[in-house]
Amino acid sequence: MKICVYAICKNEGKFVDRFYESAKDADGIYVLDTGSTDDTVNKLKSHGVVVEQKIIDPWRFDVARNYSLNLVPEDYDVCVCLDLDEVLVKGWKEQIIKNWQEDTTRLRYNYIWSFDEYGNPAVNFLTDKIHSRKNYKWVNPVHEVLKCEGNEKFVTCEELTIEHYPDNNKSRSSYLPLLELAVKEEPNNDRNTHYLGREYMFHQRWNESIDMLIKHLSLPTATWKDERCASMRFIARCYKNLNRFEEAKMWLNKAINEAPYLRDPYVEFALLYYQLNDWHNVIKYCNEALKIEKHAKSYINETFSWDYTIYDLLAIAYYNLNDYQKSLENINIALKMNPNDERLKNNKILIEKKAN
Repeated sequence: MKICVYAICKNEGKFVDRFYESAKDADGIYVLDTGSTDDTVNKLKSHGVVVEQKIIDPWRFDVARNYSLNLVPEDYDVCVCLDLDEVLVKGWKEQIIKNWQEDTTRLRYNYIWSFDEYGNPAVNFLTDKIHSRKNYKWVNPVHEVLKCEGNEKFVTCEELTIEHYPDNNKSRSSYLPLLELAVKEEPNNDRNTHYLGREYMFHQRWNESIDMLIKHLSLPTATWKDERCASMRFIARCYKNLNRFEEAKMWLNKAINEAPYLRDPYVEFALLYYQLNDWHNVIKYCNEALKIEKHAKSYINETFSWDYTIYDLLAIAYYNLNDYQKSLENINIALKMNPNDERLKNNKILIEKKAN
């Protein structure tokens, strides 16, 4: 079995050594550089990586990915798509060899998209950018995905992990126009429509976000309940920012009905009631969220549903209801989860004064 790693990059010289160290067990490493002006190319070549340079104009992620895949000779069996800010955890190649079957075409693995300040996974889900050499191509100008041109057979290996260490100074300004292009090219693509609605929300274009997310929900292919729930939550978030709180409540109720097994809509409801100083409902929805103990590995999950936020909200709500003992219990849990937070520390001092 021949296994390669392939990638695209631009001005990522600071990541090259770490990238190579994690990928060096591959039988070949192939990188398309899309116009670096730093030492990226020279550093990659010094490690023996096969590098070609090509300017993609107009820029599209799928076009760049396909050029990088075309660098890989056709006698390879398995291709691992990796970015230079990602790290293959040791033992990855053995896991592929162990789990890849004769009819496998694609492998799902554990992906840690971000870590908290204590080094714990913050956003962690399964994804699937390991695939057979033949019959695959990349589609979509941004948030690109693999498309199989034949029969597809998945295998899941959660023991294989890729970690992401993003460069937060890197501009993502191209995402919005590329998403608008994606939806223009495929108006009925539910995934791209959801992403565009979310991107409008990130840009505080509340009404455009609401319209696009409602369009997502209307598409016949928009059947994944987790994503539908997220669209409903984002609509509610937009209405909250427009101070249209009754509509926000209506959409959060829809979100709960759509996916009652997810914490996210309950915590989102608690956050809304926190803004409205409705402490009884803050407690109600936090406690409903805590009843859900299974954390599904999906990119759609919110960090605030699984970090200290719920206990922080409960501490504040109980404090405002003069139940200082319960407030203290919850601030202690929040601080155990996030011990360096100065606001939480100061809140504890205030609560302790009242409790004593």
